[in-house]
Amino acid sequence: MKAPRGWFRAALVDVVPRDHTQTGAQFRRRRVVVGATLVAGAVLLGISLAIRPGDPLFYVMTTAVAGVWIGGAALSGPLHLGWMPYRGNLRRPIITPIVTGLLIGAMFVLGGLFLQQLPALRDSANEVLNHAREGSIVMIAIVTLLNGIAEEIFFRGALFAAIGRSHPVLISTGVYALVTVVTANPLLVFAALLLGAVLGLQRRASGGILGPILTHVTWSTIMLFALPAIIRR
Repeated sequence: MKAPRGWFRAALVDVVPRDHTQTGAQFRRRRVVVGATLVAGAVLLGISLAIRPGDPLFYVMTTAVAGVWIGGAALSGPLHLGWMPYRGNLRRPIITPIVTGLLIGAMFVLGGLFLQQLPALRDSANEVLNHAREGSIVMIAIVTLLNGIAEEIFFRGALFAAIGRSHPVLISTGVYALVTVVTANPLLVFAALLLGAVLGLQRRASGGILGPILTHVTWSTIMLFALPAIIRR
């Protein structure tokens, strides 16, 4: 029991020392840039997921969404990769975030087996999965992983830093879910809440975006290749 408990605390609870102090002017600028990026990114996200599955425009629009998240984050101010405690030292978070992504992915796969029995929720899942079934799997994989990276750079990077010290995990997760509401897909909103909470805890613990990026990419890969085989049309 000791090893799993220690892994859990290192991944999501224990906060590593860091100094990411911003001046008042830098903080205000970050907030303005983040606010404008949220509006632009949410609008493009809603448009992209309304595109018919198989339409090449989907790849263009989803790439544009990723570009907005990354561009806004870069303009907002400095970003950090983060650290994780390991045997008395600090190291970049790599293996633990990947394992975390595998565990969350396994949970969602089990949930997919449950969704298969509920027509309404199955239809919501298929609205997203149809893009993977009817489009180029290579292009879908590229834009899926690109957007996973971009979302972490922005939501757990720029947005998290723009919130300040008061409840950043809760607020960043709520904003992440609210942006997903524009897709009008309840399952995507639920996924954003669950995944966003874990990624927010990773960001708070490690002080950076590397861990959340690796967890998100691992989870996205499992969703892309496992769920379409589990949830029938």
